[in-house]
Amino acid sequence: MQSSAAGWGSGLLGVIIFSASLPATRVAVGDFSPLFLTSVRAVVAALLGAGLLILLRQSLPHRKDLGSLLIVALGVVVGFPLMTALALQHITSAHSIVFIGLLPLVTAIFGVIRGGESPRPAFWLFSVTGSALVAGFALTQDVSASLTGDLAMVAAILLCGLGYAEGATLSRRLGGWQVISWALLLSLPVMTAIALAVWPDTLTGIGLPAWFSLCYVSVFSMLVGFVFWYRGLALGGIARVGQLQLLQPFFGLMLAGLLLREPVAWTMIAATVLVAACVAGAKRFA
Repeated sequence: MQSSAAGWGSGLLGVIIFSASLPATRVAVGDFSPLFLTSVRAVVAALLGAGLLILLRQSLPHRKDLGSLLIVALGVVVGFPLMTALALQHITSAHSIVFIGLLPLVTAIFGVIRGGESPRPAFWLFSVTGSALVAGFALTQDVSASLTGDLAMVAAILLCGLGYAEGATLSRRLGGWQVISWALLLSLPVMTAIALAVWPDTLTGIGLPAWFSLCYVSVFSMLVGFVFWYRGLALGGIARVGQLQLLQPFFGLMLAGLLLREPVAWTMIAATVLVAACVAGAKRFA
């Protein structure tokens, strides 16, 4: 029971940290190219992760774990950041919520395939309902669409769900922060080469919001958030704790209301309550 509660608490912290990722990416791609943003954020996070591994004297992962670490790197270090950065050149961060609403369901499916989990039928009912509520709410807020952007977001969600499930399964043996740190370190040579290849001719004229957003996605979205998220998935279950992602869009909108003084509509509050009920139902039957 304590392990499950710790998993939910840790997972919730991860979701709160991730909730600002898409808006920050949207700001950053206004001044940086998607490929540059993806590679630099990975390089920065990898250097920080390497520092942690050295400081805390972590042993090298077993050879049998390298395949799983490569899947994690492909999914959450390269795939999701790059695909969302490309998508957000064509769609708004609000429209991307439509696809983020599908991420818990995709994570649960990969949790069954890669993690060996077997939720009860009622779980899938709550998961699908929650995803539909998030997507429906997003569609009422923003109707802009682009085929290119939408396809990129679909690819991003599939890669992210795979990376989440694979990383959570591996975290049961290696630990959450160790998994993301090793995955980042594996991708460091390639991402460094890409960053140098696409380095802008000049960095003058880039606004402070873009720099701040780059720092946020590099430190928090790429590393710190995963420390809590993978721990939560490993302790509480991939399918179960993964449903907390249904709340991510609403945390983002609430943060916008608190920090940016943007209005919070009653429909958002109502949708949040319904989605929270779906999360509770999924937790009960996972």
